[in-house]
Amino acid sequence: MRCPKCGCEESKVVDSRPSESNDAIRRRRECARCGFRFTTYERREEMPLLVIKKDGTKETFDRQKIMRGLVRATVKRNIPIETLNGVLDGIESELRDAGVTEVPSEEIGNMVLKRLLPIDKVAYVRFASVYRDFKDVEEFSQELRSLTNDQ
Repeated sequence: MRCPKCGCEESKVVDSRPSESNDAIRRRRECARCGFRFTTYERREEMPLLVIKKDGTKETFDRQKIMRGLVRATVKRNIPIETLNGVLDGIESELRDAGVTEVPSEEIGNMVLKRLLPIDKVAYVRFASVYRDFKDVEEFSQELRSLTNDQ
């Protein structure tokens, strides 16, 4: 670390603790040359997560895009936004913990459906009807039957 006052590259860590938001390590440092104290934050560098769409194109993972789909699926279902954020947090954590840098959109859709089913079956069906792109009424009816048979 370079001292912001004198530019010396040697410093010692005086104190170290998690940041208030718990997303970084806050380090209090002291310059070896001039004694000036300064604070640094260490954060884990996140690799960009790319989504491989059905047509083969790739785009950056966008939480808001998934959230829009969840909100549409849960309209008038009295599901708190915190629950939907929890679904998104779980998906993003699972992907990052797996260490993947590219993930097919189909896999993300399945992850959403897996987490949505225990929360609300109507929201599950709504999301599935858009995501799975049923070819006809029979495919849709088959999905409904499988939901009622699982009870």
